[in-house]
Amino acid sequence: MKTTLAHRLADYACALRFEDLSPAVVHEVKRRVIDSFGCALGAWDEEPCAIARKVASEFSAKNGSTIIGTDHKTPPDWTAFANGCCIRYFDYNDTYLSKEPAHPSDNISAALAVAESVGATGPELITAIALAYEVQCRFCDAASIRARGWDHVTYGTFSTALACARLMKLSPKKTRHATNIAGVAGAAMRQARVGELSHWKGVAFATAARHGVFSAVLARAGMTGPGPIFEGQMGFEKQLGVSLGNVGEKFAIPFPKTGDGPAAMILNTSIKYWPAEYHSQSAIEAALSLRKQIDQLAEVKSVTIESHDAAVDIIGSEPEKWRPATRETADHSLPYITAIALIDGEITNKQFEPERFKDPEVWKFLENVKVERNAELSAIYPGAVANIVHVDLADGRRLTKRVDYPLGHAKNPLNDSQVEGKFFALVEPSIGQKRAGRIVDLVWKLDEAKNVDELMKALEMSK
Repeated sequence: MKTTLAHRLADYACALRFEDLSPAVVHEVKRRVIDSFGCALGAWDEEPCAIARKVASEFSAKNGSTIIGTDHKTPPDWTAFANGCCIRYFDYNDTYLSKEPAHPSDNISAALAVAESVGATGPELITAIALAYEVQCRFCDAASIRARGWDHVTYGTFSTALACARLMKLSPKKTRHATNIAGVAGAAMRQARVGELSHWKGVAFATAARHGVFSAVLARAGMTGPGPIFEGQMGFEKQLGVSLGNVGEKFAIPFPKTGDGPAAMILNTSIKYWPAEYHSQSAIEAALSLRKQIDQLAEVKSVTIESHDAAVDIIGSEPEKWRPATRETADHSLPYITAIALIDGEITNKQFEPERFKDPEVWKFLENVKVERNAELSAIYPGAVANIVHVDLADGRRLTKRVDYPLGHAKNPLNDSQVEGKFFALVEPSIGQKRAGRIVDLVWKLDEAKNVDELMKALEMSK
């Protein structure tokens, strides 16, 4: 079946070259690498990140890749896992919203690990990252899988496997087998993101990334995988009850010669300005704006958040969201995030420390916070990620603020200085301004790098 989706994906991955990418795509990849390194180093000491690093560090590999923040090399699949945990844990890395939401910079841990292990150049790494974004975002456009009980990271097994196969310079046949291996054992359950959330919320894609790397390593050695993985009798579409429709047409060769060229989906993704689940970003912006109009917090009688269906379903409907007991629940709680923005007048990592989100006074405030569905906001999603926040005051006044495109959204993007500012705020406390600046300089010159060795050394937390 030469027309299967796996064939098209493999052909596309093998044909893509750095020279095919537009300057805009290359620049955006660099911005996302800077952003991901900031998220990773900022979360380096967090409990699940330390656990992942400890477990991964028990292994060593001569031709492996470096765990971020250390000089220790492990097999690239373990490195992808450990680094992926750090990139994701703060819920601060980028986002793509469609039929299925995603955090496509999660792919970077896999691409970086394999790039180092095979001695890939900077341009080759950039190409692989752009490819991974393209694949995951196209799948998210094709079908939603969360309502069927499967987690969005399931799509990440395919995107990371293809990016790694591209870096390994596998043939189309071996790349297809990497895709097949990734898919047949890569399904992840949505239970990771319901109820009281655990460490696994921030670890799920790291596991998918590890599996994607492992699938490509096996295919490189000659392992074959079952196909057709998507259209087969017991394949992806049959198991999940979804049709991927015409997604295969998006991976046509030759590549388009107009507009932003191939592998340009990264330009449609958004960078987070606050460390919280993306659907809450516009609520944060609205709440912070309203906070300036409130003299005393005691004046607040109640808060109502009007939101779209995706936000209500994912972060605004379960009772645990009104009494968060874990950081993972707090940064995925629309009522808590909005309330704490009003209470503290800021959203930083401090708002997601246990002593803050478990504060009895905060829980008491949350008793008067409501989340309501708004059909108009649902109708414009995912093109807009809108929230309307109403604050009712004791004197009878109602303050209202609506935000459709929060700062960092693809339609309201951060500039380069703001991306760097986010990075420095996360990293400088640990390694200082000079070393943080060195990392940024190296990433901006990634398209000139012969390999990533110097960059990985710059990422060490202590020397």
